Amino acid sequence: MDRLEIREKIEKKLTNKRFEHSLGVEYVAGCLAMVHGADVKKAMLAGLLHDCAKCISSEEKLEKCRKYNLPVSRFEEKNPELLHAKLGAYYAQTKYGISDSDILSAITWHTTGKPNMSLLEKIIFVADYIEPNRKPLPEIEEIRKEAFTSLDTAVIHILKNTLSYLEESSSDTDETSIKTYQYYVKRRKK
Repeated sequence: MDRLEIREKIEKKLTNKRFEHSLGVEYVAGCLAMVHGADVKKAMLAGLLHDCAKCISSEEKLEKCRKYNLPVSRFEEKNPELLHAKLGAYYAQTKYGISDSDILSAITWHTTGKPNMSLLEKIIFVADYIEPNRKPLPEIEEIRKEAFTSLDTAVIHILKNTLSYLEESSSDTDETSIKTYQYYVKRRKK
């Protein structure tokens, strides 16, 4: 299945707003791939598919992950909306015919990030945050500039803002995001 066929199929599965967001991530991922020397087609495909399981209820996400034997952490059990990333990678493979492990991994980690991300994983993580259809986020213009000069700097900035927001709103924070932030801050200091 080529990207245009996937795009048509995904459009039917997502809300208009989520589809527009996915197109934005597809575009920005392609731009970031050009700048940072990644495979543009892979980046665009991962960007297009990153939220393919987003418009499913939280209960259904949890149910499907169990059905397909996808690992679910205690945190994800309490916050099943995060499972759209793992389930999305599963759907990318089973429903959209994606076998490239780098694309599947980029979809899996686009929400929390992970320590020592591949170039494509970082591109999708950052593109998801900075795409132009997003509602304005704190320091977004600065992060957009950073993304085109240093993905690691953009990753740190995004995680810092995300962790601060979750702390201020008294929301639980996924341990993976904290570990990812600590990893990149430590790496920058070296």
